[in-house]
Amino acid sequence: MAKGPLYVTLCYVFWGLLPIFWKTLDSLDPLYILACRIFWSLLFCAVLLLLRRRWAELKPLLRDRRLLGKLALCSVLITVNWGSYIWAVNSDHIIDASLAYYLEPILVIFIGALCFREQLTRLHWCSVVLAALGVIVPIAYYGQFPFIALSIAVTFAVYGAIKKTVAIDSTLSIFLETLIMSPLALGFIIYMETQQLGALAALSGWQYLLLPLSGIVTSVPLILFSQGIKSTPYNLSGILMYINPTIELLVGVLLYHEQFTIVQAVTFAFIGPAVIIYLLANRRLGKTAALDEARARR
Repeated sequence: MAKGPLYVTLCYVFWGLLPIFWKTLDSLDPLYILACRIFWSLLFCAVLLLLRRRWAELKPLLRDRRLLGKLALCSVLITVNWGSYIWAVNSDHIIDASLAYYLEPILVIFIGALCFREQLTRLHWCSVVLAALGVIVPIAYYGQFPFIALSIAVTFAVYGAIKKTVAIDSTLSIFLETLIMSPLALGFIIYMETQQLGALAALSGWQYLLLPLSGIVTSVPLILFSQGIKSTPYNLSGILMYINPTIELLVGVLLYHEQFTIVQAVTFAFIGPAVIIYLLANRRLGKTAALDEARARR
């Protein structure tokens, strides 16, 4: 496997196991965890840049308004994504979080065709329609809108598309994204501590190590993703994404015994076939490309 897809795959495996880590912090407010995640990710990336002696590379980046605009948008999107995900996991909605990442690759297909003009077949579009029905049917029949799943899926799909156009080192990118949000994050941490609602009131002993560790478990997979997505076809990243929600679903059901509701079953009933059709479409497209290449060599 090429380095790009390998990095993306490792990132998705890492993310699939993350609910186990966030559950260890469920005694804290989700917004406080989010603020710590941003702040400690910033510090972790700063240390990496210091060790690699790359601070000088920041100056020209800080003068590039277009780049900073993209990174500011990425910062907002990933903050909303992180916050929604942490709340879902620590509110016993891991299955909803897994649904988000089953749905997200279908959104990636659409974005790949719309923004990057990646080739899609009728089967690809069929998978998009089925996934859309998986969201629409529960809304129409049960009156329940999958806010959690869609907020996580949409923010990360758009985040990934923007990141594909950001041609800078992944560590520098994550550093600047977290730097943009760090004043708000640090302010909120200080506020929560003064109100005795933060870590000092809820954690003890070795648990304090979980806070700086949150920066590492956040930054490492994001660095892998940022590095890998640049050389990975966007629709291939959509296929690999199913590693993440499958692990999450198993964690939610088997480890934390979450109930699989009727609404979720209906949604999965549409998205499951959508995934299969999408994979079949990609396989057929790959065979066609191989045949065309073989004919060109003759």
